[in-house]
Amino acid sequence: MKYGITLVSHVEEIAYGLPKLLKQVAQEVPITFAGGTSDGDVGTSMEKILAAFENNEADEILAFYDLGSSKMNLELASEMTAKKIHLYDTAFIEGAYTAATLLQANVALPEIEKQLEELKIK
Repeated sequence: MKYGITLVSHVEEIAYGLPKLLKQVAQEVPITFAGGTSDGDVGTSMEKILAAFENNEADEILAFYDLGSSKMNLELASEMTAKKIHLYDTAFIEGAYTAATLLQANVALPEIEKQLEELKIK
């Protein structure tokens, strides 16, 4: 598949739980996640983000995050992978859900991004 989704949260349980919701509407979309630090604390882990990128079957990844430092780590990780990463500053759950449903329906990326614009955090 050309496009997949990676979710990054400061809390492992959130990162683990959101794909369960998304798979209800997007069974064919590759979804990976990274949550919490390497030692199980609240925060983000560069290693987990890179693993989520590499474990995603897609060539291009739409990435969503929950808090600001997740964005910083996603930006750094995107420079360390050969995959093309599209990072979105949207409401975490709503943005990921919107992207997943539209990817499942084979909607083109420009149209997905147009719809995600309405969910952008300002």
